Amino acid sequence: MASDRTSCHGFIANHLRLFYACAAYSLIHSLREQTLCHTPLGKAQPMTLILKLFKLAVKVVQYKDRIKLHLPTSCPVKGLLHRVSELLYLARPPNTA
Repeated sequence: MASDRTSCHGFIANHLRLFYACAAYSLIHSLREQTLCHTPLGKAQPMTLILKLFKLAVKVVQYKDRIKLHLPTSCPVKGLLHRVSELLYLARPPNTA
């Protein structure tokens, strides 16, 4: 398998780097297929999801029992982020039996 993620000289470092890249792609793919399927981002490319959902400027406030994220007032995907976070909160973890 050829990849542009092999920048180290050691086999283990390159193997771990490819493993992390594959795991990240699998997580984003399952997020798109299962959680975002009925949203405007349901058919989006992985890089679009990363730019719109993960690369955001937020103010993080840590409380004793939760973490609160304050989005800017002009955030164009505020409603979508709220819906996605509710869906992820309601989702059950897969059975590991």
